[in-house]
Amino acid sequence: MSVPPRAVQLNEANAFLKEHPEVLYVDLLIADMNGVVRGKRIERTSLHKVYEKGINLPASLFALDINGSTVESTGLGLDIGDADRICYPIPDTLSNEPWQKRPTAQLLMTMHELEGEPFFADPREVLRQVVSKFDELGLTICAAFELEFYLIDQENVNGRPQPPRSPISGKRPISTQVYLIDDLDEYVDCLQDILEGAKEQGIPADAIVKESAPAQFEVNLHHVADPMKACDYAVLLKRLIKNIAYDHEMDTTFMAKPYPGQAGNGLHVHISVLDKDGKNIFTSEDPEQNAALRHAIGGVLETLPASMAFLCPNVNSYRRFGAQFYVPNSPSWGLDNRTVALRVPTGTPDAVRIEHRVAGADANPYLLMAAVLAGVHHGLTNKVDPGEPVEGNSYEQNEQSLPNNLRDALRELDDSEILAKYIDPKYIDIFVACKESELEEFEHSISDLEYNWYLHTV
Repeated sequence: MSVPPRAVQLNEANAFLKEHPEVLYVDLLIADMNGVVRGKRIERTSLHKVYEKGINLPASLFALDINGSTVESTGLGLDIGDADRICYPIPDTLSNEPWQKRPTAQLLMTMHELEGEPFFADPREVLRQVVSKFDELGLTICAAFELEFYLIDQENVNGRPQPPRSPISGKRPISTQVYLIDDLDEYVDCLQDILEGAKEQGIPADAIVKESAPAQFEVNLHHVADPMKACDYAVLLKRLIKNIAYDHEMDTTFMAKPYPGQAGNGLHVHISVLDKDGKNIFTSEDPEQNAALRHAIGGVLETLPASMAFLCPNVNSYRRFGAQFYVPNSPSWGLDNRTVALRVPTGTPDAVRIEHRVAGADANPYLLMAAVLAGVHHGLTNKVDPGEPVEGNSYEQNEQSLPNNLRDALRELDDSEILAKYIDPKYIDIFVACKESELEEFEHSISDLEYNWYLHTV
């Protein structure tokens, strides 16, 4: 990504500040390895300087664990003196924050070396490197996310989440009731504010549906012909949902599996590929016979085991899997089949696409997209055959074969020769180091269940 010309930068800033004289502050945002948004808050008078010269943030921002501590084994902390890099605005991401009491705007940033080159450890740059391989082929990725989340009470019970009381009935939901309109009505003010806030911020959220657990919902983002922009929207949507819910005296969670025995939160991504004329190369009356579609699916399936650490990056991510919750656990594909890893919706010939159904809502959208697109490109350029599509219940026909824990997923990623062709091995080393550090801390903790089982028994 090149730094936009200074004139373009200043025009964007000038136009926004002129249109919004009420804005007092601007939040400068950048998503870390975990998709957690970090950054700085500035006064409006400093916005021009940001567009002209950027802001400094330490490279270690991309070596943080889930608690925000630097993982020194990445080499991005003390080994380089915790040195700064420079962050520049991402064009067309300057917008208001509708939840703020004091008028505040926000602006997405991306990190660069001091000399101007993109910084390799920024997840957005990881994705850009993969997207550039499609540019070389004259192909454009069209993408959209479906994001699941839970509304939860601001007060936990013994450290565990609980559904929030309905603002209408005062009751806590207990049933699944997927797609139930009445459950949307129970939280209508909050959910409608999310959609209206998304519209105000230019985020193309076009629908909210009730999902299959108490106070669980899904927001659908409209497809855009820019996978990096699609990921920007997903990052900003999560932040919007959290803050709008808080204004309604509720919390939210995108944790992959917050409740035992209930559905987890997924992050499905829809992918199609456009040629130089803007035509979807997957378009077909009979998708099974479309060579480009088959090859793309074949590549994604081949790279799926090695991609799991990006799709499911946390210890909790793997608790989400189970047939009863429609979370696929084997490399499989099928037409209009929700039991497989890659579903091909076939409503109309020109809408044929790949729906990737494996990732959790706790995934970093940029890394998830990079892994999926690496598989698509690998399949297209190597003409990988996906085998026959699954008909019926995939869980009954395919044994679980994808990594079912974080340690195995990290080993698959670390050993993958294919992904190393798409994602800088230096970045893979950093990612693996961070996640192994988290895993080590987790494995050295003692859970309540261990005390219940062993303290007075053995």
